[in-house]
Amino acid sequence: QVQLVESGGGLVQAGGSLRLSCVASGRTLNSNYGMGWFRQAPGKEREFVAVISWNGIMIRLADSVKGRFTISRDNAKNTGYLQMNSLKPEDTAIYYCAHHSQGAYAARGSYDYWGQGTQVTVSS
Repeated sequence: QVQLVESGGGLVQAGGSLRLSCVASGRTLNSNYGMGWFRQAPGKEREFVAVISWNGIMIRLADSVKGRFTISRDNAKNTGYLQMNSLKPEDTAIYYCAHHSQGAYAARGSYDYWGQGTQVTVSS
């Protein structure tokens, strides 16, 4: 079992910044895994935002967030981060971190464990 807990969401004005954190625990300790971030807005499907490999060498970002979001991780703390700058109202969603199992990084089915999500609301 892998447990993931997100934090750092909140209400911010357009143009503002937030940093989300995701703490992993359980059998993920001492194992290599990719960590992804997805988001789900009301009435929409959950969509890929970003992913980082276990060693930080491979990073992928959705086109909609390139140049504004960055992803990082601190394996010593079993924690991943999503730094979100220049936020827009369309970034409003519940943000989830996830443990990558296998397969395409942008596909939801490639992730086997998910956090409970953290709400991000961007006001105009």
